[in-house]
Amino acid sequence: MSDAVPPAVPPELPTPAESVAYVRQLGKPTAAEVLHAARSAGRIALQPRCGVGSHAQMMTLLRDLERHAKPDILTLTIDSHTRLKRFDNARAALLRNSAELNGYPLVTHGWQRGRELNEAVSAPLEVRHGSPDARLLFETSVASGITSFEGGGISYNLPYSKAVPLSESLSAWREVDALCGDLARRGLVIDRELFGTLTAVLVPPSISLAISVLEAVAAAREGVRCISVAYPQGGHFEQDVAALRAIPALAARYLPEDIEVHAVLHEFMGVFPKERSHAEDLILYGALVARLGGASKLITKTYLEAYGIPDTRANIDGLLLASRANSPLLDFIALDEDRVGRELEWILEEVAEIVEPVLATACVYKEIEAAFADGRLDIPFSASRYARSEVIPRRAADGAIRYLDPGALPFSDRTRRRNEADLAATGSGTRIGDMVKGLTSDINYFLNVFGESPAAPS
Repeated sequence: MSDAVPPAVPPELPTPAESVAYVRQLGKPTAAEVLHAARSAGRIALQPRCGVGSHAQMMTLLRDLERHAKPDILTLTIDSHTRLKRFDNARAALLRNSAELNGYPLVTHGWQRGRELNEAVSAPLEVRHGSPDARLLFETSVASGITSFEGGGISYNLPYSKAVPLSESLSAWREVDALCGDLARRGLVIDRELFGTLTAVLVPPSISLAISVLEAVAAAREGVRCISVAYPQGGHFEQDVAALRAIPALAARYLPEDIEVHAVLHEFMGVFPKERSHAEDLILYGALVARLGGASKLITKTYLEAYGIPDTRANIDGLLLASRANSPLLDFIALDEDRVGRELEWILEEVAEIVEPVLATACVYKEIEAAFADGRLDIPFSASRYARSEVIPRRAADGAIRYLDPGALPFSDRTRRRNEADLAATGSGTRIGDMVKGLTSDINYFLNVFGESPAAPS
C-alpha cells in the first residue's frame, strides 16, 4: 500500500456500467442493503465519523474501526479543499504534509485508491463532505464502489457556504440525483442521505425535516430509490423521538411508495460535556433516542468531542457504547406516548405549513430559491447570504426547541400561538442582551444539565 502522492491527472473514470459491475463483484452489501436489513431486524445500524488526509492512515483507521467495533457502515469524511473543488490545493497539501488536511481528498487520491479502501473492509462506505457542488466527487465515489453519499442542494450549501447561489447548488445536486437514478436503473441503488442537521445548533425539528422533505422530493423525481433522512438530536427526548417517527409519516405523505426511506439520527452535535462520564452518558442517551424513535442508523459521537478531532480509540469506544442500544434487555424502557404523540402532531403540522406551498408550484427548484429569497424558507444561524436567518429558536422550560421568532415562515396563527405559549414560561425577552444570554444558555444545554462550566477545555 503506497502513500505516495497520486499523479497530477487522475486516471479516466470508468463508465457507470463498469462501476456497477465492480460493486457487484466486491462481494459485500451496499449501504442500502445494510439499512434495509437493520430495519427488518429491528436494530440500529451504527456508523462513526472519520477521515484523514493520508491514504495509508485512512486505510489503517478504517481497518482498526472495523476490527475493534464492527460498525455497519464506515465513513470517508472529505477535506475542505475538495468540498470547494480546490483540487490543486488538496494536492499541494498532500505534497507538503497530509496532516494539514481535515479529511480524505478522494478526488485527488483517485478512484483506484478509493477501491483500495473499499476492498480493505467488509462494511460499505459512505462519503460525507459538505460540498455545494459534488458532481466530480460523486462520480469518483461511485467509481470507488462507494454506495452511500450524503448531502443536498440546500443542506450542503446554506450551512457551509457564504456566497454560493442556491440556483448553482440545486442544479449541481440535481445532476447527482439524476446519476443516482441512472445507476438505479442499472441495478445499483445508492443510498442518498440528506443532511437535515443543517447548522447543528438549536435546529427546530420542523425546519430540519422540511428541508429534508424538499430535497427528498427533488431526489425522488430524478430517480433516487433509497433516501436516508438524517435528523440532529436536539436534546429533548420526546421531541427527538417524535421527529424520528415523523420521517416515515412524511415519506408516506410526500414521496412515492416505491422509495425506501430510512430515519437516521446524528448524536448531539452541539457543545459536548468535557467530563468523560458525562459525555458517555450523552452518547448512550442519544443511542436510546435512536432506538425508541425507530431510526435505521445512528451516527455516533465520542467522549473527546469537546477537545477536537477524536482519536481512533475514542471512536471505537463511542461505537461500542452506542451499540448497547441494540440490547434486548432494554425492551422495558417506555416513554410518555401521549407527549410523543402531541410533539409528532405539532411537527407534522409545522412541516406541512412550510413545504406544501413550495410543493404546489410547477418547479420545486425555482420555488425553493424564491422561498429562501423572501424568507418563506429559512434556517437559523446560516453562513449564507442566500438565507435570511431571521428564524430565532429557543428552548422551552423543558428543553424542547421552539420558535421564539419564526421570521417569515408561513406558519398559521395556531402554530405561532402554540410556540409563544410554550416559551412564555422561559421569560424570553426581545432585548438583544437578554436574547444572546438566553441563546448561549440554550446552546450550552448539556453543560448546564451536568453542571459543567462553559469555559474552553484545556
